[in-house]
Amino acid sequence: MQGTILPYRGVMPQIAANAFVAPTAAVIGDVVIEEQSSVWFGCVIRGDVNEVRIGKRTNFQDGSVLHVSKDGSGTYIGDDVTIGHMVLIHAATLEDGCFIGMHATIMDDCVIEAGAMLAAGALLTPGKRIGSGQLWAGSPARYLRDLKDADRRRMAITGPRYVDLGQEYLGLGTTAPADAARA
Repeated sequence: MQGTILPYRGVMPQIAANAFVAPTAAVIGDVVIEEQSSVWFGCVIRGDVNEVRIGKRTNFQDGSVLHVSKDGSGTYIGDDVTIGHMVLIHAATLEDGCFIGMHATIMDDCVIEAGAMLAAGALLTPGKRIGSGQLWAGSPARYLRDLKDADRRRMAITGPRYVDLGQEYLGLGTTAPADAARA
Protein backbone atom coordinates (compact mmCIF):
# COMPACT_ATOMS: atom_id res chain seq x y z
CA MET A 1 0.00 0.00 0.00
CA GLN A 2 1.42 3.37 -1.04
CA GLY A 3 0.81 6.70 0.62
CA THR A 4 -1.36 9.52 -0.67
CA ILE A 5 -0.30 10.17 -4.27
CA LEU A 6 -2.13 13.17 -5.73
CA PRO A 7 -2.00 15.10 -8.99
CA TYR A 8 -1.82 18.88 -9.06
CA ARG A 9 -3.18 20.69 -12.13
CA GLY A 10 -3.25 17.37 -13.94
CA VAL A 11 0.37 16.43 -13.19
CA MET A 12 0.68 13.13 -11.36
CA PRO A 13 3.84 12.16 -9.43
CA GLN A 14 6.06 9.61 -11.17
CA ILE A 15 7.34 7.04 -8.71
CA ALA A 16 9.56 4.10 -9.64
CA ALA A 17 7.89 0.73 -9.07
CA ASN A 18 10.62 -0.27 -6.60
CA ALA A 19 10.56 2.98 -4.60
CA PHE A 20 8.87 2.74 -1.20
CA VAL A 21 6.30 5.38 -0.18
CA ALA A 22 4.91 4.75 3.31
CA PRO A 23 1.12 4.63 3.71
CA THR A 24 1.07 7.87 5.73
CA ALA A 25 3.31 9.85 3.35
CA ALA A 26 1.94 12.34 0.80
CA VAL A 27 3.47 12.96 -2.63
CA ILE A 28 1.79 15.67 -4.71
CA GLY A 29 2.17 17.08 -8.22
CA ASP A 30 5.28 17.39 -10.37
CA VAL A 31 7.46 14.93 -8.44
CA VAL A 32 9.76 12.25 -9.83
CA ILE A 33 11.13 9.62 -7.43
CA GLU A 34 13.67 7.24 -8.93
CA GLU A 35 14.58 3.61 -8.24
CA GLN A 36 14.97 2.22 -4.71
CA SER A 37 14.34 5.55 -2.99
CA SER A 38 12.17 5.64 0.11
CA VAL A 39 9.72 8.14 1.57
CA TRP A 40 8.93 7.21 5.16
CA PHE A 41 6.01 7.68 7.50
CA GLY A 42 4.54 11.17 7.81
CA CYS A 43 6.61 12.74 5.03
CA VAL A 44 5.19 15.35 2.65
CA ILE A 45 6.69 16.03 -0.78
CA ARG A 46 4.80 18.85 -2.51
CA GLY A 47 5.60 19.59 -6.15
CA ASP A 48 2.59 21.81 -6.70
CA VAL A 49 4.01 25.16 -7.84
CA ASN A 50 7.36 23.90 -9.18
CA GLU A 51 9.13 20.58 -9.77
CA VAL A 52 10.75 18.07 -7.43
CA ARG A 53 13.31 15.56 -8.67
CA ILE A 54 14.62 12.79 -6.41
CA GLY A 55 17.38 10.44 -7.54
CA LYS A 56 18.08 6.78 -6.92
CA ARG A 57 18.50 5.19 -3.48
CA THR A 58 17.66 8.41 -1.62
CA ASN A 59 15.79 8.21 1.68
CA PHE A 60 13.44 10.76 3.29
CA GLN A 61 13.04 9.69 6.89
CA ASP A 62 9.92 10.05 9.02
CA GLY A 63 8.24 13.45 9.29
CA SER A 64 10.34 15.25 6.68
CA VAL A 65 8.82 17.96 4.48
CA LEU A 66 9.98 19.00 1.02
CA HIS A 67 8.51 21.91 -0.95
CA VAL A 68 9.38 24.27 -3.79
CA SER A 69 9.19 27.97 -4.63
CA LYS A 70 6.62 29.33 -7.07
CA ASP A 71 8.78 32.25 -8.16
CA GLY A 72 12.15 30.59 -7.68
CA SER A 73 13.56 27.11 -7.70
CA GLY A 74 12.26 23.61 -7.68
CA THR A 75 13.89 21.09 -5.37
CA TYR A 76 16.52 18.73 -6.73
CA ILE A 77 17.85 15.78 -4.74
CA GLY A 78 20.58 13.54 -6.16
CA ASP A 79 21.33 9.84 -5.80
CA ASP A 80 22.27 8.18 -2.49
CA VAL A 81 21.18 11.10 -0.30
CA THR A 82 20.16 10.52 3.33
CA ILE A 83 17.64 12.96 4.78
CA GLY A 84 17.14 12.48 8.51
CA HIS A 85 13.91 12.54 10.49
CA MET A 86 11.88 15.79 10.51
CA VAL A 87 14.03 17.67 7.99
CA LEU A 88 12.53 20.68 6.17
CA ILE A 89 13.77 21.39 2.64
CA HIS A 90 12.47 24.34 0.61
CA ALA A 91 13.52 25.02 -3.01
CA ALA A 92 17.09 23.72 -2.66
CA THR A 93 19.56 21.38 -4.35
CA LEU A 94 21.17 18.41 -2.60
CA GLU A 95 23.81 16.70 -4.70
CA ASP A 96 24.71 13.00 -4.75
CA GLY A 97 25.75 11.31 -1.52
CA CYS A 98 25.13 14.16 0.89
CA PHE A 99 23.82 13.58 4.42
CA ILE A 100 21.28 15.77 6.21
CA GLY A 101 20.96 15.33 9.98
CA MET A 102 17.68 15.10 11.87
CA HIS A 103 15.56 18.21 12.24
CA ALA A 104 17.73 20.34 9.92
CA THR A 105 16.20 23.14 7.83
CA ILE A 106 17.43 23.96 4.31
CA MET A 107 16.03 27.16 2.82
CA ASP A 108 15.60 28.56 -0.72
CA ASP A 109 18.44 28.41 -3.23
CA CYS A 110 20.83 26.50 -0.97
CA VAL A 111 23.16 23.94 -2.51
CA ILE A 112 24.68 21.05 -0.60
CA GLU A 113 27.44 19.62 -2.75
CA ALA A 114 28.18 15.93 -3.27
CA GLY A 115 29.40 14.15 -0.17
CA ALA A 116 28.75 17.06 2.22
CA MET A 117 26.98 16.88 5.60
CA LEU A 118 24.58 19.24 7.37
CA ALA A 119 24.40 18.45 11.09
CA ALA A 120 21.25 17.67 13.06
CA GLY A 121 19.25 20.76 14.04
CA ALA A 122 21.12 23.06 11.65
CA LEU A 123 19.47 26.01 9.87
CA LEU A 124 20.95 26.64 6.42
CA THR A 125 19.82 30.15 5.47
CA PRO A 126 18.87 31.14 1.87
CA GLY A 127 21.53 30.94 -0.80
CA LYS A 128 24.23 29.16 1.24
CA ARG A 129 26.46 26.56 -0.37
CA ILE A 130 28.09 23.70 1.52
CA GLY A 131 31.21 22.47 -0.26
CA SER A 132 31.88 18.84 -1.03
CA GLY A 133 33.35 17.02 1.95
CA GLN A 134 32.41 19.74 4.45
CA LEU A 135 30.41 19.54 7.67
CA TRP A 136 28.24 22.53 8.57
CA ALA A 137 26.38 22.90 11.87
CA GLY A 138 24.50 25.42 13.99
CA SER A 139 21.69 27.92 13.64
CA PRO A 140 22.44 29.65 11.41
CA ALA A 141 24.66 26.93 9.97
CA ARG A 142 28.32 27.63 9.40
CA TYR A 143 31.35 25.66 8.28
CA LEU A 144 32.55 23.47 11.15
CA ARG A 145 35.25 21.26 9.63
CA ASP A 146 36.06 18.88 6.81
CA LEU A 147 34.53 15.43 7.12
CA LYS A 148 36.61 12.73 8.76
CA ASP A 149 36.93 9.14 7.60
CA ALA A 150 34.54 8.06 10.39
CA ASP A 151 31.91 10.50 9.06
CA ARG A 152 32.27 9.13 5.55
CA ARG A 153 31.99 5.52 6.79
CA ARG A 154 28.74 6.32 8.63
CA MET A 155 27.36 8.09 5.56
CA ALA A 156 28.27 5.10 3.39
CA ILE A 157 26.30 2.60 5.49
CA THR A 158 23.14 4.56 6.27
CA GLY A 159 21.83 4.85 2.70
CA PRO A 160 22.11 1.16 1.81
CA ARG A 161 20.35 0.24 5.07
CA TYR A 162 17.38 2.35 4.01
CA VAL A 163 17.39 0.80 0.53
CA ASP A 164 17.22 -2.66 2.13
CA LEU A 165 14.54 -1.60 4.60
CA GLY A 166 12.42 0.03 1.88
CA GLN A 167 12.68 -3.09 -0.27
CA GLU A 168 11.68 -5.22 2.70
CA TYR A 169 8.59 -3.06 3.24
CA LEU A 170 7.75 -3.46 -0.45
CA GLY A 171 8.24 -7.21 -0.17
CA LEU A 172 10.66 -7.13 -3.11
CA GLY A 173 13.85 -8.10 -1.31
CA THR A 174 15.04 -10.61 1.17
CA THR A 175 14.77 -9.94 4.87
CA ALA A 176 16.84 -6.86 5.73
CA PRO A 177 19.91 -7.46 7.86
CA ALA A 178 19.28 -7.13 11.61
CA ASP A 179 21.19 -3.85 11.79
CA ALA A 180 19.03 -2.27 9.03
CA ALA A 181 16.14 -2.00 11.45
CA ARG A 182 18.29 0.28 13.62
CA ALA A 183 19.12 2.71 10.76
